[in-house]
Amino acid sequence: MTMVSRARHWLPLLPLLGLLGVTYWLSQQVRPEDGKPDNGKRHDPDAIMENFSAVRLNEQGMPRFIMSAKKMQHYPDDDSTLLEVPRLTALSAGHPAIHLIAKRGIVSSKGDEIYLHDDVEVLREADVQQSELTLHTEFLHVVPDRDWAETDHAVTVVNARNTMHAVGLEMDNKARTLKLLSQVRSEHAKAN
Repeated sequence: MTMVSRARHWLPLLPLLGLLGVTYWLSQQVRPEDGKPDNGKRHDPDAIMENFSAVRLNEQGMPRFIMSAKKMQHYPDDDSTLLEVPRLTALSAGHPAIHLIAKRGIVSSKGDEIYLHDDVEVLREADVQQSELTLHTEFLHVVPDRDWAETDHAVTVVNARNTMHAVGLEMDNKARTLKLLSQVRSEHAKAN
């Protein structure tokens, strides 16, 4: 066997040896420094999903709540879940769908609360009883199982004839109420 022939047999192992070297180097980079114990205080994601969608069903097996996001990251140290560009849709029989979107969101550790941040927009579809309604704020706390949303930030609510500005809001979709909490100003457009 010649030297060239031997090299051909070992050539397929070179990428594997390179990968082994890179893996060792990465392992050395993420190790805590000597004298500084890690204590599990790092805030690194253990799961990352991109362009995901999840559906929660009601007791009859029909879609009740749809959540999607451009990116989702779960952090085991505090059991938090961060969402990038989350989109939520609440569906309820006999009521118009409610769509929510924001730049980012945080899901509680139990998954029962969602905190939307930055350019939050809510759209309640029109039905035979009500016109379409949009809501804009910078923060919204959502409790899907209770059909509840609230904020203590400035909010603008717009429907077919009214534009309302306020600080703070409570929205109860089960009771079909929207309560503006303080500094309420309203502009009413006359019907043509």
